[in-house]
Amino acid sequence: MTKAEFIDQIAEKTGLSKKDAGEAVEAMLDTISGTLSRGGDVTFTGFGKFTVQHRAARMGVNPRTGARVQIAATKVPKFSAGSQLKAAVKG
Repeated sequence: MTKAEFIDQIAEKTGLSKKDAGEAVEAMLDTISGTLSRGGDVTFTGFGKFTVQHRAARMGVNPRTGARVQIAATKVPKFSAGSQLKAAVKG
């Protein structure tokens, strides 16, 4: 499903215009992104939890040359599915 298809379904289910549904989806995504960029967590009970995971610096290998390369430490987003979402997918 694309973002546009998602917005269309939100508009259909809520009775909002596509413009209003698009703004709501954008606001939700911006809020989640902003919270994660500040190091916070976003939890939707039953659905899941968005967190920031810290990856330590490590050594990697360039597959083309075989040379060892230092990979810097970084932060990456992580999503853990909640029990209701897991049950819905199992169906």
